[in-house]
Amino acid sequence: MRLFRTSFAALTALALLPMAAMAQDKTPVRIIVGLAAGGTNDLVARELAERLRIITGDQYVVENKTGATQRIALGEVKRAAPDGRTLLLATNSPFSILPAVYGDKVGYDPVKDFTPIGRVVKFDNGVAIGPKVNGQTFADYVAWCKANTAQAAFGTPGAGTASHFIGVMIGKAIGVPLAHVPYRGGSPAQADIIGGHLPMLINGLADMMENHKGGKLKVVAVTGAQRSSLLPEAPTLRELGFDIAAETGVDIYGPAGMDPALVKKINAALVQAVNTPETRDKLVQYGLNISPSSPEQLAQIQQQEMKMWIEPVRASGYTGE
Repeated sequence: MRLFRTSFAALTALALLPMAAMAQDKTPVRIIVGLAAGGTNDLVARELAERLRIITGDQYVVENKTGATQRIALGEVKRAAPDGRTLLLATNSPFSILPAVYGDKVGYDPVKDFTPIGRVVKFDNGVAIGPKVNGQTFADYVAWCKANTAQAAFGTPGAGTASHFIGVMIGKAIGVPLAHVPYRGGSPAQADIIGGHLPMLINGLADMMENHKGGKLKVVAVTGAQRSSLLPEAPTLRELGFDIAAETGVDIYGPAGMDPALVKKINAALVQAVNTPETRDKLVQYGLNISPSSPEQLAQIQQQEMKMWIEPVRASGYTGE
């Protein structure tokens, strides 16, 4: 009997080894971001990483995998194991806009290749002009474009983004074909508009506030349906007479095939993180609207946004690479 008890205890200990190893897994959770460091997505990712570390006890590292309009980052997450140790923080563009742009050539299935975990925030884009235009209003930019059609252009954080198609729609509305200049994120684009190499930039409003306040560029409009509390004096494009309104969502996805219980657990931690007063205050200071969703709600939002962008993309004539 004593031998049986000893053997049983040994077998029980062996059986528990995998669970103990899982509980003590010190592998950092990777948050993959497809845009450059210093931009809105990067700031959100780093703030969430620190808060999630406190909430869960896990270590989180932010990795910027830039290029191909966030598709390099999506590819990294698509290939990862569905164990919750690799997450994607991205704008809604690769899930709602790029499928309409590239069709079967997009390189992934926006529904089948990823697991929706939750939307965390939303933000408005701003329309800014720089010293190349030497103006103070959106009307100044329009007048400059009509007088300098060969140089009429706008920059964005990347081709195929909401900013890109907003710029195309603005060009059609003012009757001037605007050349699109895509960048790998908003930071390098700001450097060019401040340096006088780019007349207009459409980018996350929060990203541009410091330079706006410093007089290095001038935000002359916002792209949301309502004025932003971050810059209430800036009119919406609709107020300026253009039927254009779009917000950008920042979402968390994982690889396909994640355990629903694990997805629910990660979502609960994210909701807690963005609702923690310290984190909420920081994100609001960045000009972000706290908008946590459930995994099911994000999946529904994605379907709605995919439908919403089909016509604007088609009307733009842009077909990607």
